[in-house]
Amino acid sequence: MRSRILKDHLKEECGVFGIMSAEARVSTLTYYGLFALQHRGQESAGIAVSDGREIFLHKAMGLVGEVFDDATLKRLGGEIACGHVRYSTSGDSNVINAQPLVFKTRYGTIALCHNGNLANSIFLRNDLKEHGAIFQTTVDTEVIAAMLARGNGEDLVTTIREVSRELKGAYALIIMTSDKLIGIRDPYGIRPLCIGKIGDDFMLSSESCAFETVGGTLIRDVYPGEIVEIDRSGITSHLPYGKREERLCIFEFIYFGRPDSIMKDQSLYMSRKTAGKILFREFPASADFVCSVPDSGTPSAIGFSEASGIPFLEGLVKNRYVGRTFIKPSQNQREIGVSLKLNVLEEVVRGRSIVLVDDSIVRGTTVKRLISRLRVAGAKEIHLRISAPPVVWPCYFGIDTPSREELLGARYSTDEIGKLVDADSIGYLSLEGLVEATGRSGFCTGCLSGEYPVDVDEINGKLALEGRAMR
Repeated sequence: MRSRILKDHLKEECGVFGIMSAEARVSTLTYYGLFALQHRGQESAGIAVSDGREIFLHKAMGLVGEVFDDATLKRLGGEIACGHVRYSTSGDSNVINAQPLVFKTRYGTIALCHNGNLANSIFLRNDLKEHGAIFQTTVDTEVIAAMLARGNGEDLVTTIREVSRELKGAYALIIMTSDKLIGIRDPYGIRPLCIGKIGDDFMLSSESCAFETVGGTLIRDVYPGEIVEIDRSGITSHLPYGKREERLCIFEFIYFGRPDSIMKDQSLYMSRKTAGKILFREFPASADFVCSVPDSGTPSAIGFSEASGIPFLEGLVKNRYVGRTFIKPSQNQREIGVSLKLNVLEEVVRGRSIVLVDDSIVRGTTVKRLISRLRVAGAKEIHLRISAPPVVWPCYFGIDTPSREELLGARYSTDEIGKLVDADSIGYLSLEGLVEATGRSGFCTGCLSGEYPVDVDEINGKLALEGRAMR
C-alpha cells in the first residue's frame, strides 16, 4: 500500500503520449514526451512500439529515466509508439498494472494507454467475468481492453464507438495497432488529450508541453467524444453522433497541468497568474511581501503581487531533487519530510508580515507545518491565500482524492481552517473567480461543488458516493 504520510496535494492518475513517424526514432521521441509528462505520474512508465508486424513493449516501476536507457530504446524499433506514465488511483501500485497494455483482438494486436477512471468499472468488470473474461490486472484499462477484444464491429473505429457508449466516466485513450495510432476522449472531455505535429508527423499527448519538448507544435485539443485516427495517409477525425458540452477537470488549470501547457486554447500559466489577481480582489491583504508555496503556488503569488503592489519574494526554497525515491519518514518524523522538500529563508521572513499563496489545500498538513516553520523563523504575520475554492468532495474520474472525512474543506469552515493551520487570516478564491481566471467555460467542478457530469450514485450505488467503490 502506498504511504500517504506526506501527501497534501491531489494526484493525477497518468499521462499518455503517442507518435507515428517513418523517419524519426519514435521510441526516443516518446521517451522525451513522457519525460515532459512525468508530473502526471511517477510510479511506473512504459513504451510500446510497432514495426508494422509486431508490437514490442517495455515497462517497469519507476520514473521515466529509471525505466529506460539508450539500449532499451534502440531495441524498441518501429514507426509507431505510445507511452504512459502512471500514478495509481484505481488498482494496486505494481508492475502488472503498468501500461501500455498489449492484447490480441480480431483487428490484430493492440497496445492501449489510458488516463482517467471509469465510474462503472465494477459493473463492467463483473459483467465481463460472467461472460468468461479473465483479468490479469486490477485497473480500468483492462476492462476497456476486454471490451475492445470482444467487439465485433466491421472495423476498429466502429468497435471503439460501440464500446465508448458503455463507458461512464473519464477517459483519454491512445490505441496503437500495427499500422495506426488512435486517440479517443470521453464524451465530456473530462481528461485532456491534444494533437500535435513535428514536421509532417502527428502526435497525441495529455498535454501540449510534450510537443514543445520534442520540437513539435500544438494543433488543437481532441474534441469531447472525438476519435482521431492517424495513419500513413494523415489524420482523420470521427466526430461523435451527439455533442455534449465539455467538462474538462478544472484541476488541470489549478494544479495538474504544467504551467507551460495550453488547454482550451488558454495558457495555464496566465490563467494561474490571473487567479492570483482575482484572489487579491476577493481577499486583499496588507503585508511586507508575497511568498508562494513553490512551485505550484508561484504563478498565482506573482499575480497577487502584481495586483496588490506588494513585492514578491522567495521565502521558501524547494529542493528540486526530491522525488518518489527518497526514504519516507516514520509517523513521528513527518517534519523531516516537509524539510526535505521546502526550506525557509530565515533572513527574508524574520520580523516581516507575509502573504503566503498556495494553489489548494487537501488535508492541510503541509501548509500547517510550513506556517509553523515560518513562525519559528520569525515571521510576524502570515496571511494565507488559496487560489482555488475548498476541496470538499471526492473525485471519481481519475484523481486520487481522500475521503470526505480527510478533506479539510469538507469538515471545517474557512475561518476554522485558518485557526487550525495558525494563519492570521485566510482566503480562498471563489469558484466564480476561478472560472473567470480560466477565461473559459465547460469544466467538471465535482470536487469543489459536488456537481458531477456523470451520476456516480446511479451507476455504482451508495458505495461510490462514500468513496469505497472507487479506490
